[in-house]
Amino acid sequence: MGFFSGLAEESYDRSYRDRELVMRMLVHFRHKGKQLAGILLAIILQSFASALTPIWLSNGVDYLNDNNPAAVPVIAAGLFLFGVIIWGMNWIRRRMMARVAGDVMLALRENAFQSTIHHDLSFFDEFSSGRIVSRITSDTQEFAKVVVLLTDIFSQMVQSIILFAVLIQIDVKLTLVVIMMLPAVGALGYGFRAMARRVTRRGMRVMANVNALIKEAVTGIGVAKNFRQEAAIYEEFEDVNQQSYQVNIRRGLTLAMVFPILNAIGGIGTSILVYTGGMRAATGAITIGAWYLFTISLDRFWFPILNLSSFWSQIQQGLSAAERVFALIDAEPVVIQTETKPVTTLRGEITFSNLNFQYLPHEAVLRDFNLHIEPGENIALVGHTGAGKSSIARLVARFYEFQEGKLHIDGQDIRTFELASYRRRLGIISQTPFLFDASVAENIRYASPDASENDIQALANQIGSGEWVATLPDGLQTYAGERGSRLSMGQRQLVALMRVLIQKPSIFILDEATASIDPFTESQIQEALGLILAKTTSILIAHRLSTVRAADRILVLDHGRIIEEGCHDVLLKQHGTYADLYNTYFRHQSLSYIENARDNT
Repeated sequence: MGFFSGLAEESYDRSYRDRELVMRMLVHFRHKGKQLAGILLAIILQSFASALTPIWLSNGVDYLNDNNPAAVPVIAAGLFLFGVIIWGMNWIRRRMMARVAGDVMLALRENAFQSTIHHDLSFFDEFSSGRIVSRITSDTQEFAKVVVLLTDIFSQMVQSIILFAVLIQIDVKLTLVVIMMLPAVGALGYGFRAMARRVTRRGMRVMANVNALIKEAVTGIGVAKNFRQEAAIYEEFEDVNQQSYQVNIRRGLTLAMVFPILNAIGGIGTSILVYTGGMRAATGAITIGAWYLFTISLDRFWFPILNLSSFWSQIQQGLSAAERVFALIDAEPVVIQTETKPVTTLRGEITFSNLNFQYLPHEAVLRDFNLHIEPGENIALVGHTGAGKSSIARLVARFYEFQEGKLHIDGQDIRTFELASYRRRLGIISQTPFLFDASVAENIRYASPDASENDIQALANQIGSGEWVATLPDGLQTYAGERGSRLSMGQRQLVALMRVLIQKPSIFILDEATASIDPFTESQIQEALGLILAKTTSILIAHRLSTVRAADRILVLDHGRIIEEGCHDVLLKQHGTYADLYNTYFRHQSLSYIENARDNT
């Protein structure tokens, strides 16, 4: 494994020019005119006070040379006043800038999160959620830091301009020497640009890896403990953490090189100018006060100039962060709608016509697939793993984009529907029902926020007279825990079915769980399922015999093709693939099999 393994770009990453990034960043400041004006005024006042301080002190030196002791308290009072102005304006500027930067970070984070949740499901299949989270949280924070840094740079630019005017007035020849040194300082600072962008990108990617590993470890801690793999998880974390340490050390060393090198150049330049200015003062070309003013003004001039050059590498860190966030926002969707027709009601007629679908190039899942499902018809899909069952459901849910052919809903091209309104007419339950860390009632209400407690209770009573609710410690107010961890698998399925029931969808998609559950819960699940099937067009990826038998039609899939179809009894008599699947997966669930097994024991 190479040192930089795992730090490759995501496929949706892209490179932006600095100008393009800056223009995108400026968009977030368009409603901050008053705050920016206040910050600008504070910067100007602070810069003038900073620039006038050496002038005031220089004039004081000349007065003292004239044996005027009364000038001492005036000089001290002036320096104190300038100090108060500098401190006060700096405090105001930073306070206002912190608010502006916070608002900008808030808006950028909102944009990034909004864009993320609207990405296709295939996006989350391909890219680690931990790395996505890192862009939304860590990278937006880095972006906010560079916003504050830019105000510092602007403040120092204003101060440099004022001090440059002061230096020219003191001595033009000495100022020309300063000007001759500026290109070397600027070129050196700019030279760090590419290196700084490269190391900061790596630093952010490795931090995203750390976040992704931690998220996965915490999410799967139950599995790890079950197989006693805590040590293995720690070792994996230690590896990626050490990689993060090494990468960030290299980044720190690269960025730390800038200041010492620039300070060395600045020190050499200052020494030359102090010597030259001292010789001119000794010959009477300029006064001692003027020479002193030039010296301290030069030091104040060099500091922002050196900062401007060194900050360039730090700005790259903010630009790298902005680049990663904007790449997430700009990621192209795979699912593309040709129109945005609103969907109010659906009959539930589904038609696949010569449809081809693949997750990866040259790995077809469905080939010239044809299927017609009548409104209100319940279809059960069975077949071995990889037969294409889940793909059919995902295409109907519009989670993935098919490559060729047609998919019509109620005679309309599915690509013409407005996605949000279309999906409101769908009820979907995945194989492992996901519940939020909230009460059972809140989880049921998730798809229908307006549903009242009475509505939920009345619906719950339709399933086993509500006995399943009585088994919960606090009834409908029982907390489900993270991912429903406080409930049994059967209870999670019942809550998921209730969530669909209260939504009243037109098309129902069920990827049935394979976990075994007790007969009492099984009967309640089938009762809830029956309520849904009676009012919807349903696509059931079936793992239970009871669900298969409840379907109007069973489709047997093999490598993306329908090889058998019909009802349970007809397919069994054909002694084909379905009969083999029945004997392998379903037969042991039948009542006759259970009774025979009981008699034999």
